[in-house]
Formats: sequence, C-alpha cells, structure tokens
Amino acid sequence: MIPTSITFFEYLTPLVASGAKTITIRDASENHYVPGSQVEVFTLETHQKVCDITILSVEPLAFDDINAFHAQQESLPLDELKQIIQKVYPNQQSLFMISFELVK
Repeated sequence: MIPTSITFFEYLTPLVASGAKTITIRDASENHYVPGSQVEVFTLETHQKVCDITILSVEPLAFDDINAFHAQQESLPLDELKQIIQKVYPNQQSLFMISFELVK
C-alpha cells in the first residue's frame, strides 16, 4: 500500500512548508514511499496537517555518507543533522534519503 502521509517534528515543519527542506533521512521502516506519489505532511507531536509534498525519490544512504549537501537539502547545519539522526535512529548505519518537493 502506498503511504499517503508523513510526519515531521513540529519544529521542522516550517522548513518543509516553505520549500527550504527538500529531503528527509529515515530508517528502513519508512523506505516504502513511492516516487511520484503525493503525501500529506503532519506534525509528529500534534498531528496537525502542514502541507502536501510529492515524493521524488527514495535512495539508500549510509549514515557515514551524510555530508554538507544533505545538510543543505535538510536546511540544517551538518552537525545538527547528524545529531538528530543519531538521536532518532541510534546505531543505524543503513538509512534512506527521501527527496520531495512542495505541492503548490
């Protein structure tokens, strides 16, 4: 079944809604998004709808390969991005980069 929604931490949703954040890095439990599909964005904490995005791609990404390019796409400093990922997905080396664009 194709997912129709995705959640982000509330403090990151303004970056998604403005189009500044164009990727998200997730673990294998969320690698089932389908390129070309449109999904609704909700806040994780309060499940408030924020906007809609179109999934562009889902690609494997090793934690050690996360670099300044990914940080730029996440609209976050690289060290902060890596800290968030380590906190959410401790000891996970195999991750997935989901690229998306804001539906206008």
